[in-house]
Amino acid sequence: MKIIKPTFVIESPIDGNQILQQIERAGRTAYKSEDKITPTSALTFAKMITQSGHFSVIEHYSVTVRVICDRGVSHEIVRHRLASYTQESTRYCNYTKGKFDAEIAVIAPCFWDAGDERYTVWKQAMAQCEQAYQQLIALGATPQEARSVLPNSLKTEMVMTMNLREWRVFFTMRTAAAAHPQMREIAQPLLREFRQRIPIIFDDITY
Repeated sequence: MKIIKPTFVIESPIDGNQILQQIERAGRTAYKSEDKITPTSALTFAKMITQSGHFSVIEHYSVTVRVICDRGVSHEIVRHRLASYTQESTRYCNYTKGKFDAEIAVIAPCFWDAGDERYTVWKQAMAQCEQAYQQLIALGATPQEARSVLPNSLKTEMVMTMNLREWRVFFTMRTAAAAHPQMREIAQPLLREFRQRIPIIFDDITY
């Protein structure tokens, strides 16, 4: 059994200034003010759009991210309906095969240290789940049958694509104090990465 940390990779090529220019070109269509576009006007326009709450304009650009997290977190992520998802399938992935090193991978809980007795109980439970899964496969169960004993902590990999407006909704909800700790573990550093790459659009989201 492997115990790993959650990770993400932004797969879309991102040029923040180019994105804002695309948003400006789309947004100025409403006012037919394309003649006001200058080499530096996109920043001002994007700031005006976000401050005014005209977020439909930022729907014209989407970003794809690959996320590795546990399946419990993934169930929350896919509740964001204005998005596209492709996720590792426990119906078809056989974790007893060599490409998975014949073991399951689980995401370490961020809320318990490795020396904590609760962490020890969790780790024992994960090992028992793995053993049951392997026994079921050995007895002839298919992966989609054996998956019934796999835990919420099971590592999953998913590719998610959202437009910038939905990313704003995602970050507002999933970085907040009320969000699940393992969700914040992914969402907060991802928001910081978005802010670094795309000016203005996410600057007002705090946590």
